[in-house]
Amino acid sequence: MAFWNKDLLRLTMTIVLAAIASIFIGHFLYLLLIICIGFILRQAFLLNQLEQWLQSGAKQNYPASNGLWEEIYYHIFRLKKANKKRKKQLSRIIEQFRKSTAALPDAVVVLGEYDEIAWFNNAAKLILGLKKRDEGQRIPNLIRTPAFIEFLNNKDPEAILSIQSPANAQIILQIKIVTYDTNAHLLVAHDVSYLKNIERMRKDFVDNISHELRTPLTVLKGYLETLDDMGDDYSPLLTHALQQMNNQTLRMQHLVDDLLLLATLETKKSQNDCVEVSQLLRQICHESSAIEQLNSRIELFIDSDVNLIGNDQELRSAFSNLIVNALKYSDQESIVTVQWYQSGDSAILNITDLGEGIPELEIPKITERFYRANAQRELEKHGTGLGLAIAKHTLSRHEAQLKISSTVGKGSCFSCVFPKQRFC
Repeated sequence: MAFWNKDLLRLTMTIVLAAIASIFIGHFLYLLLIICIGFILRQAFLLNQLEQWLQSGAKQNYPASNGLWEEIYYHIFRLKKANKKRKKQLSRIIEQFRKSTAALPDAVVVLGEYDEIAWFNNAAKLILGLKKRDEGQRIPNLIRTPAFIEFLNNKDPEAILSIQSPANAQIILQIKIVTYDTNAHLLVAHDVSYLKNIERMRKDFVDNISHELRTPLTVLKGYLETLDDMGDDYSPLLTHALQQMNNQTLRMQHLVDDLLLLATLETKKSQNDCVEVSQLLRQICHESSAIEQLNSRIELFIDSDVNLIGNDQELRSAFSNLIVNALKYSDQESIVTVQWYQSGDSAILNITDLGEGIPELEIPKITERFYRANAQRELEKHGTGLGLAIAKHTLSRHEAQLKISSTVGKGSCFSCVFPKQRFC
């Protein structure tokens, strides 16, 4: 404010002097006009001087001035100095971020609006095969796997893609895309080769054990049947022991059969035909009712005539497992509802029971092999722990999803959702 007072005082003094001079020479208005024109020209000159200083980047010290213009230069200089300090801090933060990101074991790639590469870390060079000269290139031109291109176009934040590394076929990658700004994305690729190898070894072990157990179980079962046919003159203790041995042998046989079926679902391609779903469900429900000693607890609703492209035996196994599971884990007097219907572009099979329900935290886990939400209950029901895993893998082979909703104490609903491309 003091600087403005100086300029105002200088202008006032000039006008006073002009008024005094006009006493002797007259023409006060002309003198006042000349003073105003001179003041405007001076302000225009100083404004032009400021513009040239800013145009040069304000790199040099600001021009010598006084009054209000000196104050303006001073404030601009302070803002420039503060901005320079802030820029250094941001540069330091960005550099720390780049160093920390570069040290990550996962590949990180920053993508622009058109999927062009803006930046990537060291791991991306190793497992994605990117080079320094690739910056600015569109990543689909460098990684041309069809599955990756489709995944990149969709940019589903929930989706995860598993592909071989373009730099090393021995490396398996899981890729996820995260949107962090408008038209800006972060591609993260994680090396899961070790986990995949462990999973493969586990599957091989289970497959081998299943095959190896089949022969001794067959022999054991044969001898038990022979002993059982030899007569009824055994002691009660021996009779009970033979019965228990038969039951456990049969249970082991079912377990081995389920393991071999699961291995087949995971490794072998199926032969697909047009499956009449309504007829298949009627057969399964009739068989399940027979298992329940003709006390039919199943209510079947066929609300669609849509058929599916798939494998009849695999779908039979999946549907049977879900229906029997619903019967097994609900009261003997309660009803199990089976409904086949169409909703939009999807065909849905709902299997609803009024059982004890499943805790919310257990729902994502119950389709895992051998997982038991209630171990004691499972032992009482004599389950193998593989039924839901078989159903999930079967549906996956048919491009379908298994959705589970449940309320503890009220029951559960298992939904098989088939996409339109599976209709026939």
